[in-house]
Amino acid sequence: MKVVKILRSKKGFSAPWTVVIAISALMFFVVAWQFLRLMTIAAGVKDAVQSAVISTSVANYGNVYDGIREGYSGGYRLSGNSWKAAVSKGNIYGRLDNLLGLQKQGSKHVKLNSDGVEFAAYGLSVEVDNAPLAPSSSAVSQFSATSKITLEVPLSFCGDILPPMKIDLLVKSKYTPKF
Repeated sequence: MKVVKILRSKKGFSAPWTVVIAISALMFFVVAWQFLRLMTIAAGVKDAVQSAVISTSVANYGNVYDGIREGYSGGYRLSGNSWKAAVSKGNIYGRLDNLLGLQKQGSKHVKLNSDGVEFAAYGLSVEVDNAPLAPSSSAVSQFSATSKITLEVPLSFCGDILPPMKIDLLVKSKYTPKF
């Protein structure tokens, strides 16, 4: 109520308050835009990593399906007198580079824009879990691929005062037979 009285006052004090409110609103919208930008980039990179991991799982389809169809397990091949796992981690970085238009700079894969680096992805780790050859328990084990990658997005707000956003994205893909 007091603010409304000051703003409606004819004494000339409302001009500074109007400027303060306008700048505050502008700051709010800039922060909201930055938040939406970060969330959009993170969601896009997570979707691309998920697509690359699913492609890796699909690439292992031939090895995994044969064993499951016969009622045993996923990707194994007879090598001499023993069974060896026959699964591949694939080329997830290559697929990410194609999907997102990334370029390799040192140990990071970066997306460049007119202002410099838009975001960087690095530290990819992929773990392919093959189902056991002949499970002895009733617990269902499935072929799965799990990947973790670090996403770093520099903020375009306040210059270099604020550190970049760094998050770890975790994506898991499982092979589930339909029949």
